[in-house]
Amino acid sequence: MTPKELGYYMPAEWATHKATWLSYPHNEDSWPGKIETIFPSYHIFIKTLAEAEDVHINVQNEAMRQHVAQALEVIGTDMNRIFFHLFPTNDAWCRDHGPAYLLNRDNPGQHAIVNWNHNAWGGKYPFELDTQIPVHIYNCLHQSDPDLKLFEPGIVMEGGSIDVNGVGDLLTTTSCLLNPNRNPHLNQQQIEGYLRDYYGVDNIIWLGEGIMGDDTDGHVDDLSRFISEDTIITAVEEDSWDENYEVLQKNLKKLNSCRLANGKQPTIVELPMPDMVFYENQRLPASYANFYIANDKVIFPTYRCLSDNEAAYILEACFPDREIIGIDSTDIVWGLGSFHCLSQQIPQ
Repeated sequence: MTPKELGYYMPAEWATHKATWLSYPHNEDSWPGKIETIFPSYHIFIKTLAEAEDVHINVQNEAMRQHVAQALEVIGTDMNRIFFHLFPTNDAWCRDHGPAYLLNRDNPGQHAIVNWNHNAWGGKYPFELDTQIPVHIYNCLHQSDPDLKLFEPGIVMEGGSIDVNGVGDLLTTTSCLLNPNRNPHLNQQQIEGYLRDYYGVDNIIWLGEGIMGDDTDGHVDDLSRFISEDTIITAVEEDSWDENYEVLQKNLKKLNSCRLANGKQPTIVELPMPDMVFYENQRLPASYANFYIANDKVIFPTYRCLSDNEAAYILEACFPDREIIGIDSTDIVWGLGSFHCLSQQIPQ
């Protein structure tokens, strides 16, 4: 039987978390020439998360564990909520190489992990360590939850390529999931079958292309996100000369004509794009949509521009029960991702 048939589903990100998992950045090839500049913001991200929930961090070795622990202590992080694991990785993007964690509608005490295959966004980078992370996390969590199940679909899937509302709907993009560098042996209908079976959803909303600079072939977490069961926030570029303008307008049009599993049209909230961010003449995928919903706060990337304030006001209206915290991601996004890409939630 499939996870869905057994009652399993992936809850929305705003559901209560047991913890957040991270993979500590170490790959200089991901931030060539400036990896050291990302750590002040990254450490603030960890400290902020630890104010709301436990934080589990994959590190390469004991020396890295000691170094990171010292750096976090210096800035006043609640170390009682920090847990290190000697699970080496190729890179830091735990959203994509981490597991999908499922709850069970029929038996609330039963949980499961989905171990999707990871091929580094179509074989663009090394991934032999990253693809082992879900099983490492499963083995770790299984010690305290012996009934935890492990499902292995056997196909490539990345956490940043989908977003769910926990009541049957899933957002994704054709540019990513239908890209032949992921699962060339599967057509759209077959991929939808996997999404329904392993995320426990009924309705799939397909968007089109991703934003400029995104090496994931169009992850949806830079574009559009569920912020409630019936509301989607979506990035919109106001400058018609910008390369992202037409792409985001097309996605907005799709959202305005889509329907949810309950047959209703979702409420659409527009989120501005930041000013363009370049490094070494390369445009980076800077987007406010790459926010992370923690237990009592929403952490969103800022880019040292006036739009940061507008994005904060919009998110405050969307999440009145959570503190909205902006953290500078101008250097982090040189790695072609931000806070949502770096994190993976474990729901309660």
